[in-house]
Amino acid sequence: MLVGSVGLLGAALLLGVGIGAVRIAPGDTISIVLAHLGVTSGAEVDPQQDAILWAIRLPRVLLGALVGGALAVSGAALQGTMRNPLAEPYLLGVSGGAAVGAVVATMLGFGAALIPLAAFAGAIVAVFAAFFVARTAGSRGDPRVLLMAGVIVGAFANAAIMVVLANAEPNIVRNALWWMMGSVAEGSWSQIAVLLGYLIIGGGILIVIASQIDVLALGEESAAGLGLDVDRAIQRVFLLSSLVAAATVAAAGLVGFVGLVVPHLVRAGGVRRSRPLLVGSAIVGAILVVLADLLGRILRPPAELPLGAVTALIGVPFFLSKLRRLA
Repeated sequence: MLVGSVGLLGAALLLGVGIGAVRIAPGDTISIVLAHLGVTSGAEVDPQQDAILWAIRLPRVLLGALVGGALAVSGAALQGTMRNPLAEPYLLGVSGGAAVGAVVATMLGFGAALIPLAAFAGAIVAVFAAFFVARTAGSRGDPRVLLMAGVIVGAFANAAIMVVLANAEPNIVRNALWWMMGSVAEGSWSQIAVLLGYLIIGGGILIVIASQIDVLALGEESAAGLGLDVDRAIQRVFLLSSLVAAATVAAAGLVGFVGLVVPHLVRAGGVRRSRPLLVGSAIVGAILVVLADLLGRILRPPAELPLGAVTALIGVPFFLSKLRRLA
């Protein structure tokens, strides 16, 4: 399955960079990339195609792949740790809290490398707020109660963003609203570098401690009986998952339901253990977001559909089907 997923990812990347107002054949794409890497001289590369691919499409597609992979890894880790099939950063309010932190940091003029940290701080506040609301309602462990708590926190986060933007310039408000709908249209190599760094750190550690997620999936009492420090392990997974999700919010805004859908797709392929699940989710998540962004570009040209809207159109029916099974 892993080899097949990698092949599908390669095909999705080629489609993403090749389709547009100016079509670029897969062979030309490979030639341009090899020329920029210094492998070939690039003497036969078309200058127009080179400018379009290297400056616009390739950063956009690669950023989309990283966003999808990061969100899927975060969702898979949260679902395993919480034993909740509906857990994912967007629905638990993590992404909303991260958005508040990122918007405030942007308004204050923070640098690109610091905005993910501000988003991470907002995400952590949102996580604790969701658990506090669920505990106040009398059931922290019920997936439906926690889900409603996440929705409440997410709604509050959206209201907070509106308050922050109330007196901002119209162009800033317009850009912020588009960003809140999710987009990788402004992808750049610097954004890719920052997000890749956070993904390597957060996602890499999650993969290393994947065995702890397997133990947590057995239940807190069973995990404690096996000698695992349950509270510390849960906190570790939540912090790392929030860091990864917050970095995607800082890079591409709010892109929902990827972390919900993708782990279930990977499990449907027979994957059960957390380490291969996390790796497989990263690859399939990258494929999903790259193709979703491509659909957003080609469905209503020359206009574009927001990436978050396309993933919601895919994820909402899936979410409703899963929620119905819990009823």
